[in-house]
Amino acid sequence: MSGFVKAYLVHLLTATGAVFAMLAMLAAVDQKWDLMFLWLVVAFAVDGIDGPLARHFDVRHNAPQIDGSLLDLIIDYLTYVFVPAYALFKSGLLPGWTGWIVIIVITFASALYFADTRMKTKDNSFSGFPACWNMVAITMFALAPGFWTILAVVAVLAGAMFTPLKFVHPVRTERWRTLTLPVALAWTFFAGWAAWVDFHPQSWAHWGLIVTSVYLLTAGILQQLIPARQSRRNN
Repeated sequence: MSGFVKAYLVHLLTATGAVFAMLAMLAAVDQKWDLMFLWLVVAFAVDGIDGPLARHFDVRHNAPQIDGSLLDLIIDYLTYVFVPAYALFKSGLLPGWTGWIVIIVITFASALYFADTRMKTKDNSFSGFPACWNMVAITMFALAPGFWTILAVVAVLAGAMFTPLKFVHPVRTERWRTLTLPVALAWTFFAGWAAWVDFHPQSWAHWGLIVTSVYLLTAGILQQLIPARQSRRNN
């Protein structure tokens, strides 16, 4: 199999995210929230796989006809922002004006963030909260907090998108990756299980979502506070 074919297959894998986004949206319109989040979890898993494959098969060199980065951003906006924002709006968790505030803030701020050329840091982390509203939405569905809590979380994270705070990329941020990657995989499992049991309030997966979400939200900030150890050079 030629390098072009392998690279193009990676592009096709990335493009399946658009299909999963549509399936998630169709489920959301029918208010089948468990099914919607299951599709979003599948899309999240694909997003975690296609990046390493794209770098391994050097898609920029072997299949440059498709801009993989642009394709990825388009799909990420659908699965990370658009569908989750709609779900929060229609879920009943945000009555009246609160739903309008949340859906406008999430979609507007995220559009600006996705177009920001300073999105990535030198260590391949994210500068500012990386608009992972899919993770926020599934946690809100699982915990079902009051609407003031959801408004506060959205406001804080939307503001954090435009700060120099660092948020780790589970695959590409090398520092603490031996811990971060398993935590991200655990989050994916807990999210899928929570959706599978239709967000049953006594599901043990909810605690797993809380712990893993807190780590993924704070690991990059902790890295900024805790300097990396510099290796000593031999004289």
